[in-house]
Amino acid sequence: MGTVPTLDFSGLYRAHARDVHRFALFLSGDPALADDLVAETFVRLWHARERVDLTTVRAYLFTIARNLFLRGRARAAPAVELDERLADPGPGPERTARARGELAAVLAALQVLPEIDRAALLMRADDGLSYDEIATALGLTPGAVRVKVHRARLRLAVARRDGGPAAAREESGP
Repeated sequence: MGTVPTLDFSGLYRAHARDVHRFALFLSGDPALADDLVAETFVRLWHARERVDLTTVRAYLFTIARNLFLRGRARAAPAVELDERLADPGPGPERTARARGELAAVLAALQVLPEIDRAALLMRADDGLSYDEIATALGLTPGAVRVKVHRARLRLAVARRDGGPAAAREESGP
């Protein structure tokens, strides 16, 4: 057996830390938790550096971050819903208000999507992973990933149109 190629860890960090952080932030909704998830993700990468396949390292990093998030969520106390009365009281143009309402509806709907659908959608839309990379990270087929992303987008469109997460929840099926 030959020698293992040297892993440019700092280069991998520079290339992927920002994307992993954005993904962790979307999963958790908490910047401090996202920072912790990124740090632990790269610690785990460092410990597994002999086994890292550089062709799939990005999907591997997203998988680590997602698994860390899921483990932490399983141990955490239930989340408390935010009081909707805390919205910005300042006056603004009608268009800005409508856009904020739509954004809030979509973000709320994003949180009620099944976790695997949310992860697939975020990996595709926000991080630009291919369907094959997402399939590898989530342990699904590329076809199943396409279906999950498509259905999640439809649910978010309905929530945007109807103004809330209930629309996404009602349409989430098998």
